Amino acid sequence: MIGQLRIITLNVHKGLSQFNRRMVIHELREGLRALSPDIVFLQEVLGLNERHSLRFTAWPRAPQYEFLAEDRWQHAYGRNAVYDHGHHGNAILSRFPIVSMSNEDVSSHRFEKRGLLHCVVAVPGWRRNLHCVCVHLSLHERGRRKQLDAIAARLEEIVARDMPVIVAGDFNDWRHRATSILEGSLGMTEVSVARGGRAARTFPSFLPLFRLDRIYIRGFEVLAAEAHRGAPWAMLSDHLALSADLKRE
Repeated sequence: MIGQLRIITLNVHKGLSQFNRRMVIHELREGLRALSPDIVFLQEVLGLNERHSLRFTAWPRAPQYEFLAEDRWQHAYGRNAVYDHGHHGNAILSRFPIVSMSNEDVSSHRFEKRGLLHCVVAVPGWRRNLHCVCVHLSLHERGRRKQLDAIAARLEEIVARDMPVIVAGDFNDWRHRATSILEGSLGMTEVSVARGGRAARTFPSFLPLFRLDRIYIRGFEVLAAEAHRGAPWAMLSDHLALSADLKRE
C-alpha cells in the first residue's frame, strides 16, 4: 500500500520565462522529473498556441500537458480560455490512474475565464479514491469568493467527509481569505501553514513576496512543504513551484 505522496503545484506561465523572453517548457519538464512527484497540479497550461509554435523552433508539437506528462504521468486537461490562435487552462498529472475528470466553468465574468478541474485518482491499496481539484482563481476578490464557494459546494455535495482531498493551484489570494473558507467549509489544512505557520511566498519567482500558490489537504499528515527557490525554478515561470510530502492518515 502506498502511504506517502509527493504533490507539486505550479503556474507554468504558458511554458515561458518571466516577461515571456524564453521558451522554458523543456527545462520545466526536466525540473518536474527531478522532483519526482506523484501528482502535479498545473495552471496556465497551453493546449494549443499557433503563434508560439511559429515563434519558437523547438516548440513541442504535443499540447503542453501531454509533453510534460510524456510516459511518466497520466494527464487530464481543463480548457478554460479560448482565443483565435489557441487555448489554455488547468491540468493534473498523476502517477496513478485517473478514473474520472470534469471541468466546471467558475468564471466571474467573460473577460477572465476560470475553471475548476476535478479528478478522481485511484491510489493502489487505498480503500477510498483521492479527489484532486486544480484551480486558478480570479484576480478580483469578488470573483475569488465566488470560486471558493463553488469549490466548497462541489466537494460538500459529492465527497464524503472521510475521503481524502487535495485542492491546489494559484489562488491569487492577496488577502488570505481562502484558508478560513476551506478550513470552515471542508475541514482542510494548507500545507505551508501546517509546517511553518504561514503560506509560502511564491510570487514573483525571482524575489518572492506574495503567498499566492497553495496546497490544501484533508485526510493527510503534512511531512514537508517547500517553495522551490533559486535555480532552476526562479527561471522557469513567474511563480515558484510549491511541493508537499503527505502521509495518509
